[in-house]
Amino acid sequence: MPRQAPSPDAGSGAPIPAEDRKHVVRRRWITAIIILLLVGVPAGYLAVSAQQSRQSGRDKAAKVGAAKVRTGWPSKVQRSIYEVPIPVKASRVGYLETNNWHTSRLYVQFGVTPEELDTFLAEIGTSREDLTRGVSISPSDTASAGWRWGSKGSWYGITLDAPDPRPTRDITVDLSHPGYPKVYVVSTAVP
Repeated sequence: MPRQAPSPDAGSGAPIPAEDRKHVVRRRWITAIIILLLVGVPAGYLAVSAQQSRQSGRDKAAKVGAAKVRTGWPSKVQRSIYEVPIPVKASRVGYLETNNWHTSRLYVQFGVTPEELDTFLAEIGTSREDLTRGVSISPSDTASAGWRWGSKGSWYGITLDAPDPRPTRDITVDLSHPGYPKVYVVSTAVP
């Protein structure tokens, strides 16, 4: 039967000097720290990344799940796609975007000065003279946006049809307070 070689530590039987023991302990600590860093840093990064992703998903869900127009400006991309040039100094700006397989809609509301109203109408290719008495936004779009057209309002509207892929825009203006008109727009795009 062949003999097994003795282990390096077993052969001498002599105690390990204190200085060598310190090196062994130091090496073990360094190894433990390196392993901790190699495992801990990526795990920490994954935890932070997952939390940020979860929060981003909640923010997107809140935007997508909005049930009526909410305060805020639509992005420049949205304004460009839906061709709604909101005046820079507009106030009380709110919007809602809805999408389905058939259509995408951007609902926008804002307050302007009379001069800004004229500029807005000119930018979209119309004028006050083209507006007709009444609300031009459909009852279903009105309900989706959460708008209410009171009988006391002085409502004027127009529908601007455009060939695909450009959006159709329904615009209603409240001129109850001539010095501070309110504009409501529903821009419908067919993907």
